[in-house]
Formats: sequence, C-alpha cells, structure tokens
Amino acid sequence: MAGRKPKPTAIKELEGNPGKRKLNSKEPVPVKGIPACPDWLMPEAKKEWERLAELMNQMGVLTEVDIAAFAAYCQSYARWKEAQEHITSGGSTFETDKGYQQQTPWVGIANTNQKLMLQAASESGLTPSSRSRIIAGNSKAKEPEFQSIAVYSRMEQLGHFECSDQAVNKLVENSIRLWRI
Repeated sequence: MAGRKPKPTAIKELEGNPGKRKLNSKEPVPVKGIPACPDWLMPEAKKEWERLAELMNQMGVLTEVDIAAFAAYCQSYARWKEAQEHITSGGSTFETDKGYQQQTPWVGIANTNQKLMLQAASESGLTPSSRSRIIAGNSKAKEPEFQSIAVYSRMEQLGHFECSDQAVNKLVENSIRLWRI
C-alpha cells in the first residue's frame, strides 16, 4: 500500500481532528486494559513492560489487542540497551587481523533496535513529538464556560467582530443585540 498509513480515529480525536475530515465511525474500538506481559520477553523487556504498561493505560493508548506492538517495543528496547552496554564496555570498533579498525556488530544491533524502538514508541504516544499531537484526558474536550456582562450604552456601533470560534461570535452578537435594547 503506497502513501501514509492511516491514523487511528482515536488518535485523530485526541489531536482534535486537525484535518477536519470525516472520522471513521465504524472503526473497531478495542477494550482498554493492560495485557499480560508475555513470558518470552527478555528480562529487561519485562522491566520496561512493567514500567510503562500502567502509564500507557492511564494515557488511554494501551489495549488488550496491542500486546504484539507493545511487546515489540519492549523487546527492541531491551536489545538496544544490551547493545549499548556492550558498546560502552568494549568500544564501538575493534582492530582486525590486518590492523584495520572495524565497527563492532553491536553498533548495527543498537542502531537497528533503536529505529524499531522509536517507531513503536511514536505509534504509542511515547515520544515528546507524538504526545504533543495528543490532547490528554477524555476524547471530548470540555467546552469552556463563558459569562457576559452587558452594560447599556447609547454608543453607535463602529466596527465588527468575527473569529474562527462560532460560540464566541454568537456571544458577541448576542451582547451587541442586548446593547441595542
């Protein structure tokens, strides 16, 4: 499939539907909840699972059907961390039999797993930029409450006010109508 992959409707709603396109009302909505940590994960991946599962559930971005994607993130994190520890202790290069400097395989392993980890993290709202596109809390933002105080005046209306928020426009229109009474 060519082009960008579609964004889930839940993410579009959390972002405030910036494209203002019609949302998919028939998209499957999995039940929110924390899936059980798979036994086959590396020990460090299990620690990462435990560290993030509850936080992601509170953010509303982890469901029972996300087990494979979240496990992939955790496993990539564990392998990336393991590779970084090898690089830290042994260096990123070694000398070959002929005296040349060559990159250790751990650098490639670290780079590959870092890419995989960041891709999965971005999909789940675990990076600052992906979180900045999400409005936290309930998917429907609470409408702000306005209060208007109209003071009678015989002044002539000299200008016009309009903004992109129709509720504010209606408030101003109603206030002006009250002033003319």
